[in-house]
Amino acid sequence: MRFDILTIFPEIIESYVNTGVIGRSNNLKKTLTIEIHNIRDYTKDMHHKVDDTPFGGGAGMILQIEPIYNALNNIIKRHPDTKKHIILTKAGANIFNQDKAIQLGESFEHIIFICGRYEGIDARVEEYLCDESISIGQFVLTGGELPALVMLDAIARHIPSVLGNKESLTQESWTNTESQEYPQYSRPSVFKPRDPNISNKDAPSEWIVPEILLSGNHKAIEDWRERHKK
Repeated sequence: MRFDILTIFPEIIESYVNTGVIGRSNNLKKTLTIEIHNIRDYTKDMHHKVDDTPFGGGAGMILQIEPIYNALNNIIKRHPDTKKHIILTKAGANIFNQDKAIQLGESFEHIIFICGRYEGIDARVEEYLCDESISIGQFVLTGGELPALVMLDAIARHIPSVLGNKESLTQESWTNTESQEYPQYSRPSVFKPRDPNISNKDAPSEWIVPEILLSGNHKAIEDWRERHKK
């Protein structure tokens, strides 16, 4: 699957997509390819200016349509035959969730994110260039880079071979919306913190893993996990 991200701050995106599971998959170029495009590279302005004041007046600056169009045109010409979906990150749009992540991953092989900035973006971008506008919550951020990364990560996790263990997908939160994950523990089985009340005044002096998880009884462990799902 291919992702292209249009932004005026590529360094925000680069630091994340070159790290961890996403970075490993992107570097291998087998199931996941991510390319970042600096919108400033597509402007004709000698100072690489990509924003201007809105017609009719108003506070702040908005991203202009021409460099965004030029960037998209370049991507589409280079990849004319992919099944694409172009997404604008936008506060107030439909809110992204797990079902949407799965649907996007299953329906498309090429997703393009346009990251908004400043006070907004020329409305013609949404009207003529995008298939959909999506928000990640009922709040406002300073830019669309974080929403694009959140969506990319959630979608990419469902691409074959991105996660090393397929079972991680079936047992995680929001895969089944009626229940979330069960508590999980690792070594040591008994932890004796120097200050057990560092953040919880009622915490015991020893933090112990539930005995059933150490029993080796897989059926009992499965039952315990089912009972303790949240």
